Amino acid sequence: MLRAQARENVLRLNRNTATVLLLGLTQIIGFGTIYYAPAILAGDVSRSFGWTQPQFFGAFSISLVISGFVTPFSGRAFDRWGAARLMVIGSLLCAVALGLMAVTSSLWFIAALALLQVVSNLTLYDAAFTSLVQATPQHGSKRIAYLTLIAGFASTIFWPLTTWLLQHFDWRQTLLLFAALNLVVCGAAHVLIWRWTRALHDEGKAGDMPKVQAVIGSLPSQHVKAGMVLVAIGFTLSSIALSAVLSQMVPLLQVLGFGAASLWVATLFGPAQVVVRFTNLMFGSRNHPLTIAIFALSLLPLGYVVAATSAPAFAGAIIFVLLVGMCSGLKSIVQGTLPLVLFGSHGYGARSGLMASSRYVAGALSPFVFSWMAHSSSPEMACLVFAALGIAGVACFVWLGVQLKRWQAVTSSA
Repeated sequence: MLRAQARENVLRLNRNTATVLLLGLTQIIGFGTIYYAPAILAGDVSRSFGWTQPQFFGAFSISLVISGFVTPFSGRAFDRWGAARLMVIGSLLCAVALGLMAVTSSLWFIAALALLQVVSNLTLYDAAFTSLVQATPQHGSKRIAYLTLIAGFASTIFWPLTTWLLQHFDWRQTLLLFAALNLVVCGAAHVLIWRWTRALHDEGKAGDMPKVQAVIGSLPSQHVKAGMVLVAIGFTLSSIALSAVLSQMVPLLQVLGFGAASLWVATLFGPAQVVVRFTNLMFGSRNHPLTIAIFALSLLPLGYVVAATSAPAFAGAIIFVLLVGMCSGLKSIVQGTLPLVLFGSHGYGARSGLMASSRYVAGALSPFVFSWMAHSSSPEMACLVFAALGIAGVACFVWLGVQLKRWQAVTSSA
């Protein structure tokens, strides 16, 4: 009896570990093909359709705006049907959208791009984080940290991979390959994760294992709405600043004058994400996610200032990419862990989807706005303007920290 129970515990542990590893793989492919590849494909696609690069990023921004309006619905769907199940459907739909982008004309390309960004809500971080929290709420924060550690290699792999593919294939064939990766690799992985998650809940219902214990938020209930507003605004402003550079890291480095080495400097972004996430995994538990958020988001405006004032110095490019990578690495974590700690695990999917909506819609416009500013004025001026937005985002979290202490003090004394 004891041996059988021990085997069951080991099996559950192995499944939990395998779930994080498989989700890490699907996030690498998902972000690589859906979010990072367009920066490399932009030139070839624009030339094929007779567009300018700002027009391409304008189409990309429109698709992100549409996606942002859908996130509240996908968040509620995660809570109702389970995020793991919907990730299976998301893989199929992402493959269809990428395939349509590969075979359509210019106007239909924009429609397919919008479809891709909409259905990506079912496969990327919001879905993956919710899947982990729904499976094991008490271990959700740590598993999110492990997941982002693996997924941090997406840009490091897909920026040079996409560049290499374009040297041997055209952009349409490259997109077809990306569609196959989402269908075959991500689809199969998400089916396994769904089956394991369903088995976990079936065992819990049958009484074979302790029921999942919910996480209670640290924010007093009467201040949850105010806290959500501050968190949403802070992440939204920071996402505007971060989305501008993430969607076009390599082109930005090139227009700043960093030259042919821009691609290889940009690949430092991924290792910077991984290193800072590993450091956070080792030592971050000692700090509140809000403290980590303030530190992380402060790195972005600093990076922008370095880029604006140091170009075309090679060392400046390296520092800029490292700072942006560290910011992005930690921001991905705290976007999942901070709401869990502040608001709890109940309704996590719907709450995350609601806050992500404003983040996606506002951040969606930033690639186009940044590209337009860089071409109409100067890349340096665009960097400084977006640095100011990043500082405003940090200010929201600083104010939330002040208010959190006051709200908790009032509640404990009542």
